[in-house]
Amino acid sequence: MAVETPQVSSESLKSLESTLLNTLGNVPLHKRFRALFTLKALKNEDAVRIISEGFTDESALLKHELAYCLGQMKKTSALPVLESVLKNESENPMVRHEAAEAMGAISAASSIPVLREYAAHSNRDVRETCEIALAKIEWDHSDEGQAHRVKESEKSKEGTQTYTSIDPAPPTSGLLANKPAPTSVSSESISDLRAKLLNTKLPLFERYRAMFALRNIGTEEAVDALAAGFTDDSALFKHEIAFVFGQLLHPHSITSLLQILENGSESDMVRHEAAEALGGIATPEVLPHLKEWAARPDAPRVVKESCEIALDMYEYENSGAFQYADGLDSTASPVTAAA
Repeated sequence: MAVETPQVSSESLKSLESTLLNTLGNVPLHKRFRALFTLKALKNEDAVRIISEGFTDESALLKHELAYCLGQMKKTSALPVLESVLKNESENPMVRHEAAEAMGAISAASSIPVLREYAAHSNRDVRETCEIALAKIEWDHSDEGQAHRVKESEKSKEGTQTYTSIDPAPPTSGLLANKPAPTSVSSESISDLRAKLLNTKLPLFERYRAMFALRNIGTEEAVDALAAGFTDDSALFKHEIAFVFGQLLHPHSITSLLQILENGSESDMVRHEAAEALGGIATPEVLPHLKEWAARPDAPRVVKESCEIALDMYEYENSGAFQYADGLDSTASPVTAAA
């Protein structure tokens, strides 16, 4: 059965807005994140408006997540603020990258001109993200992309999707289904995908497709193939591998993720994604590392805050709670489900 979109009272909406935007000035970051993901689940224009107001915040991590959620909501009304963030030369590149990726997730043809413009930007993270977003929009509007969208819509209605996120690239053709055919999980198939993943002569979009195909396979051998990508010189590429590990939640990825988190010479964007993936995996051995980097005075702010969020994710994963996006649980206003 498909997940129903909640409808909330104006009082609940104001509470979520106050929490996300920290109007009282004393709301812990992890509670703001939970409010954000609750708003994301609403998928309405009020949620888009509230989330869009958060880009004045000082936390690059929070703003990065705001952009991500706007993309996942797939509302074209979010495009003006996302375009503004992408164009803002004083904004953290991690936030600008996520704005461009969100535009690719929404996949409106109207975004093509600005993405083309910034695909030539001097910042590599921004430039590469725009390149991938352009390729995704083109693929989404292809015959294969449109057929895939119909199938995914049917799976969504049935509630049979393994991964519900809108990813920056679709898995390699033949592995578009969340559950690959047995022939697709052979060592030969994984070796071929690994070769594509690591081939720097291929367009990033094609390498990303191999990445998400390996995610769909999800075996230890596939995890090893993905981890090999951490030797790449693109921070964007490595951060996406860490994100994929956060989707897979495979304990076999812990060693490589910890190496990334603890590598002080690695990009903050990559370390952030590794921290949150570890929080999602939530096995006992990751806890001391997350606590350490959340408290270390020399930890970059993005890494420190990511570990704080990861610790909250760890607590959620081990709590038996029904859902992470629990921003409505503390409100007295009733929640009803849309038809």
